[in-house]
Amino acid sequence: MRRREFVLLLGGAMTAARALHAQQKALPVIGYLNATSPRPYAANVAAFLEGLREAGWVEGQNVVIEYRWAENHNDQLPAFAADLVGRRVDVIVASGGLVAVLAAKSATSTIPIVFPAVSDPVAAGLVASFARPGGNLTGFSPFQFELMPKRLELLTELVPQARVIALLVSPNDPRNADLVRDLQEVGRANWLQLQILEANSARELDAAFASLAALRAGALVVGVDPFFFIQRDRLVGLAAQHAVPAIYPWRDVVAAGGLISYGANITALHRQAGIYTGRILKGEKPADLPVQQPTTFELVVNLKTATALGLTIPSSILARADEVIE
Repeated sequence: MRRREFVLLLGGAMTAARALHAQQKALPVIGYLNATSPRPYAANVAAFLEGLREAGWVEGQNVVIEYRWAENHNDQLPAFAADLVGRRVDVIVASGGLVAVLAAKSATSTIPIVFPAVSDPVAAGLVASFARPGGNLTGFSPFQFELMPKRLELLTELVPQARVIALLVSPNDPRNADLVRDLQEVGRANWLQLQILEANSARELDAAFASLAALRAGALVVGVDPFFFIQRDRLVGLAAQHAVPAIYPWRDVVAAGGLISYGANITALHRQAGIYTGRILKGEKPADLPVQQPTTFELVVNLKTATALGLTIPSSILARADEVIE
């Protein structure tokens, strides 16, 4: 190839690359910040993309998504959030727990932020009110912490002979102190002893379950930290290994073999978050989009797991169940 032809060819390639880059930059960009991992969160991401499509946006066609996964290393979230802000994304979707939303909020006061699932965002300082968020954040609140007393009540109905019940929480959530206080009051009112277990790693989960026998815990309430969601297969295996009846916040855990769950449909909230994100990309402001709360909650029971544990699910629970997995 002659030198002149090579220069012309190289120049053409560079021009094409610049044109492609300009085309890509012309598309709006969503920054997706998550405190957890891609595989366990796949269904929620798929639901988010579905909602985004309902709002008229398709990844790779008319919108670009920059994903940042902290893999449960929360210390990386501030840097990931700052990186997304530096890339001038048009909106940040912060999921996988309150810690991801706080990291995004600390990184920007101007870029819109959507959270798919945060319990009591007003108390967390994210928004001014549910009806009028007031700043650059909006999203959905699934009542996860607020439903913990109800989960304890369901568990005592399922295992009435259990007088000692363990509560598994992550040490990272500052809201745990209020949660433990509220559940302790419920326990005392029902002549129950509540034992608090903490775990934030696979090894700590193993140790927590190994301690159940010594504590004489007859049942277990699993907390709402996203770490437990992504460790659902391990939780199910440990509950089976130690033959402990456990209640969870998420249907996904019962589908994976857990005993019982009660809570909002988190996957559906991620779809709604996709719709909100699409509306923001079209020009709506987070301050004008109220924080929404679910109006229905799912009670899901796994009969196969109950049989393996030697439990008979009371008819009172079966009659209320939204789904019974056989």
